[in-house]
Amino acid sequence: MWLDLQIFGFRALWSPYYFLFVLAIGIAYYLITVQFRHKFGIDAKPSTKQQTSFYIGLVLLYVVKGGPIDLLSHIMLTAHMVQMAIYYIVFPLLIIKGIPEWIWERVVNKPVIKPIIKFLTMPLIALLLFNGLFSMYHLPDIFNFAKSSQIAHSSVSVVILFAAFIVWLPVLSPTKELDRMKPLVKIFYIFGNSVLITPACVLIIFSDVPLFATYSATGAWMQALSLCVPGDVLEGISYAISGPEMFSPMSVLEDQQLGGIIMKIMQEITWGIVLAQIFYGWFNEESLKVDPLPANNFSETN
Repeated sequence: MWLDLQIFGFRALWSPYYFLFVLAIGIAYYLITVQFRHKFGIDAKPSTKQQTSFYIGLVLLYVVKGGPIDLLSHIMLTAHMVQMAIYYIVFPLLIIKGIPEWIWERVVNKPVIKPIIKFLTMPLIALLLFNGLFSMYHLPDIFNFAKSSQIAHSSVSVVILFAAFIVWLPVLSPTKELDRMKPLVKIFYIFGNSVLITPACVLIIFSDVPLFATYSATGAWMQALSLCVPGDVLEGISYAISGPEMFSPMSVLEDQQLGGIIMKIMQEITWGIVLAQIFYGWFNEESLKVDPLPANNFSETN
């Protein structure tokens, strides 16, 4: 399959302009948080853990939006779901953890932004916003429309990505103002998120017919490919490509079912890791509240 993908050319496979965009974000992060941090009245650099988290996030961003996975996401729903899981679940987590608290405070506490963020990060609002948008996006008519033009595709992608950051903020709490939920509530919040995303995955997994025209109808598929393949390249190879099945070892329906399974599993793993961290921290905190048995009392009873 890799040799078959070469037909789309270097620009489609590796998106050099997107690489420059991601690189610019990495340089800006370094300049703001390290090189010129003193201009913002900050002495401490971000920790090694923060920097590692941020740069790993950028690497994953390029891998799923600039590398071959992005091209494959227009050919196979399985690749699309891998892309969605990393882009909307793993990437925001790493970036939030990587940005120093002082940046979050200066942005979130802006007079115009603060009330908006406060409202959107209310647990129920955050859960419904992300899971509602994600589920609506994977309704066949909306999904096919989003793949019909670059403007529609980019707009939908940015809106859901914003909601993905919002849904993580109440759990990760990068500032004291956002840390409004107790650990037990965060645990229920994570369970709620897992439940709300399930209907979209179930619809895809258990459907007995292909749902998305972009992966089964030749015309719609070619239109979706035009989002990541340069027009001159696509026009020159259109005679040689017959459909998505040419690049996939699975049927369209099998690919669709596997895609839904992968999305659900990756979502469960990511949220499960965070759930374990929250529970572990909460358990340790509660353990410290238990008064130890004084040693002298023990000796007196013997």
